[in-house]
Amino acid sequence: MNGGRVIRIALAFIAGVTATFTALADPLPRPGQRFEIRPSDMPAPFATGSAGNRPSTITLGPFVVPDVPEGFTANRFAEGLAHARWMTVAPGGEVFLAEPRAGRVSLLIDRDLDGKADEHHIFASGLNRPHGLALRGEYLYVADPKHVWRYRWKPGLTHAEHPPQPVTPATALGGSGGHWTRNIAFSPDGKGLFAAIGSAGNIGEDPPPRAAIIRFEFDEYRGEAFDGRVYASGLRNPVGIAFHPDTGQLYTVVNERDGLGDELVPDYLTSVLDGGFYGWPYAYIGPNPQPDFAERRPDLVRKAIVPDLLFRSHSAPLGLVFAKDMDVPAAWKDDAFVALHGSWNAAEPRGYMVVRVPFANGRPEGWYESFATGFHVRTKEGMFIKKAAEVWGRPAGLAVAADGSLLIADDVANVIWRVSRNK
Repeated sequence: MNGGRVIRIALAFIAGVTATFTALADPLPRPGQRFEIRPSDMPAPFATGSAGNRPSTITLGPFVVPDVPEGFTANRFAEGLAHARWMTVAPGGEVFLAEPRAGRVSLLIDRDLDGKADEHHIFASGLNRPHGLALRGEYLYVADPKHVWRYRWKPGLTHAEHPPQPVTPATALGGSGGHWTRNIAFSPDGKGLFAAIGSAGNIGEDPPPRAAIIRFEFDEYRGEAFDGRVYASGLRNPVGIAFHPDTGQLYTVVNERDGLGDELVPDYLTSVLDGGFYGWPYAYIGPNPQPDFAERRPDLVRKAIVPDLLFRSHSAPLGLVFAKDMDVPAAWKDDAFVALHGSWNAAEPRGYMVVRVPFANGRPEGWYESFATGFHVRTKEGMFIKKAAEVWGRPAGLAVAADGSLLIADDVANVIWRVSRNK
């Protein structure tokens, strides 16, 4: 390994992975590759430059699917979508999909249970970049940059019959500039509504509710979220948010800051503690000082919490689900799955895959393993490998289908991939 690398990678390729690409290019990495990143491995700020290295989009044909481990199969659950980004699944198997750029929420139904959606309905349209979705009782909850809304829904209803009801106060989710996704989760007891809200920019001092997770008291009968308070802060851009099904602990995945070098700052998965401070903008990955900011709040630098699990810098974790209801080996049932959307500012492209995060005793073990890969390929230009990633897909949201398969929303291929265990 090059001396400048700051990750430990143990190769553990799973035999028998089906290759899904032509000889044109080789996908990197493959399912079963293990990654371990430790805080002690981080380089100093500005040890390397910060690269601008955006991916280019390619097309590899309608029969290409992601690479998955032996014992699993990937297929297209739905295609021809418009910015397939975030999902939630009803108890009967209906899949709601947020398509932010199209300003709509779609409803996808697999009537014959063959693993492919037979029906695609536009449940609601004319929305302002809808993203976060949650189902509770007789309502679908939808978060956009400024509000959480709810629509009445029941099985068999394919289109919203009435305009949505606002759930949160008008300014409770912050402004619409900068990181615009808003993701939501209800507490296990249903008394709290949690919203993950990103910062307005890469580095800066944003007042709440930006760069934070906000907890609202929730009155389900009235459909009102009120008394919002900062539950946790210092989270530059928290995206996926979910409660561990056994411990009830809240977790989130966070996109960290740019501009400190190729291997800084690692993105992460972490438990979210009430009153916890996670560093941004004054520190990172615990009390590591941010240049030009740490001296402003040394008290918060000292308080900064070290996250539970680090991803390689600039991997861009988005979707987060737990495996309890997935059809996976018993040893994986406590684990989490995370979608890494992929880098745009790393000299060596990384991410572009779905990974498994092993848990033990209710906490991440400290490493992760590639599960669904192949979205990112590298080809030659003359005698040299192209610097930029070439992508035909980018995983974004994740959801667990009613049959236990994993659904992956891909906002480049505009497909929902279904990964199921072979019978």
